[in-house]
Amino acid sequence: MKIQPLVTKSLAKQISENIRDAILVGELKVDDRLPTEEELAARYEVSRPTIREALKRLAAQGLVRSKRGPAGGTFIDRPSQEAMRSSLTGAATLMVSLGEFDLEQIAEARQEMEVVCVKLAAKRRDEADLVRMAKEIETQKRNALSDEDFCASDVRFHRALVDAAKNPMLQFVMFAVIEALQPVMNMVIYRFRNRDQVVEQHQRIFDALSAGDSISAAEALLDQMACLREQYAQAQAWRQEREMGDKAV
Repeated sequence: MKIQPLVTKSLAKQISENIRDAILVGELKVDDRLPTEEELAARYEVSRPTIREALKRLAAQGLVRSKRGPAGGTFIDRPSQEAMRSSLTGAATLMVSLGEFDLEQIAEARQEMEVVCVKLAAKRRDEADLVRMAKEIETQKRNALSDEDFCASDVRFHRALVDAAKNPMLQFVMFAVIEALQPVMNMVIYRFRNRDQVVEQHQRIFDALSAGDSISAAEALLDQMACLREQYAQAQAWRQEREMGDKAV
């Protein structure tokens, strides 16, 4: 592992980034054992508390794990997909909250990526995928279902659709869109949502996927995205009217 020169600012951060870079380029591999704290401190010419802080940073990213005992030490770890997805979802939610991108941009990105997913799902879906989607459609037909539960079912339906594409990279990227950004949009438009229309759209997507018809599946999804955009515009207009009314008072 190549030791990079250090500057005075945040030595622990620099050390953790140096080790992380070594992992990214393949110099350090999963299950490799790092030198001891004492050895790392000598190599980097820093104190052991600084090394401990650097290792804590790496552990927080899921890149290293510690093991006690005679065969113990600090080892390179493989971050779990769940942890990485959770981190991605949290970052996406925060960026929306800070106004880094708006719901129209979210809808556009979701549409383009989910169309790819639905086309692949038409070719690759299996019976388990269809069962998951059919279950959510039946759930959404319940009149007594709360708005919150309906939105949750909507998220599960689209997550099943993405999973049916059988592309791990798309699943990972779409996780933030489905788990974080779709609920945000649902919160904005739920007043203007027509549940029967959503169920009908989901049924069309399901039927097309069942038949292996990628063209019809994509068309059904695009119709749903167009409705979402229209509902978003209605929500925006409603909000502006309320704001103008508040100012008038």
